[in-house]
Amino acid sequence: MPVNPMPVNPMPVNLWTRTDHALDYLERADSIAHRTEGESSLLEFVPRTTRRILDLGTGDGRLLALVKRERPNTEAIAIDFSPAMLEAARKRFAGDSSVAVMTHNLDDPLPDMGKFDAVVSSFAIHHVTHPRKRALYSEIHERLSSGGVFCNLEHVASPTPRLHEEFLRQIGLTPETEDASNQLLDVETQLQWLREIGFADVDCHGNGGNWRCWRGDGGSSESAARDSLGHPLARLSRP
Repeated sequence: MPVNPMPVNPMPVNLWTRTDHALDYLERADSIAHRTEGESSLLEFVPRTTRRILDLGTGDGRLLALVKRERPNTEAIAIDFSPAMLEAARKRFAGDSSVAVMTHNLDDPLPDMGKFDAVVSSFAIHHVTHPRKRALYSEIHERLSSGGVFCNLEHVASPTPRLHEEFLRQIGLTPETEDASNQLLDVETQLQWLREIGFADVDCHGNGGNWRCWRGDGGSSESAARDSLGHPLARLSRP
């Protein structure tokens, strides 16, 4: 199994409860390189038959709003733990009774919310520790309906420190200014976890640095991940 060559914060921190940290991100969100490409890739993998969606780490609801635009006849639950993000998401979906915005920290086990046809996430799961990532993937698999999919646009570890610095340069950051909350892990390790858990058609689609879009079918073995600047997008499905 591949080993992550990037250093991992020995004492994990999560800055996303801070309002200034969340608002700084939201100010930059629309200008993040290759983000729209990754989002477009993810949307392609959400089945048109989808009726119930779970959005993990919804932020201000940006990704879920895009999914809802393409799949309007759906109900959704959006979860996050940042007060600033929750406020922004509730404002975005105010008046939309088909979307419920809930407070939940991904560091903790997912609550029982029933089954979902699609679980989506964007730039969120890389903030939890590696053991928690694997546990979370198992929880996602358990919550997918038969034929459901997991689609994840994510930030992953670069193969080498030099490539990591190049990725940071492309998005206007340095090793000193990148998010201290990041707990980056290589793509292959995570895709192998998904296969072991039972996802079908697991893969990573695209190439754009450290952004990846994974797609996995809840019951067969497919996760389509797209590499877009060092972040993965995965689509996984359940048989």
